[in-house]
Amino acid sequence: HESSVLTQVTQARAGAAAAAANPNATTVERATAENALSRALFNLQATMEAYPQLQANQNFMDLQAQLKDLETKIAYARQFYNDVVLKYNTKIETVPSNIIAGMFHFEQEQYFQADEGSRQVPQVRF
Repeated sequence: HESSVLTQVTQARAGAAAAAANPNATTVERATAENALSRALFNLQATMEAYPQLQANQNFMDLQAQLKDLETKIAYARQFYNDVVLKYNTKIETVPSNIIAGMFHFEQEQYFQADEGSRQVPQVRF
């Protein structure tokens, strides 16, 4: 079970990195990849709680700090993206920018929605 959790984290991280590096990836694809990474990290933390001796291991503590830093960066990037989308959407609706936006067919962009509120505590069985 532990190896499957680590495999999920590795695959989710690779998927999120690939989506971020792909210039043709849509916002939905990036959101899906980052949500998968968030779920995998949550499962890893739940698994870690079952092993107190693992929590005391310095390497695992370093990994945990890096994962926390990664989660913080993802949250910041989501907020930054949503702020830019808000400014963009506001700009194309106000005068005189809306005239230019209409001429060049600029359209509203969607906000980056994460499914963080729908997380459920994973069931860890050994």
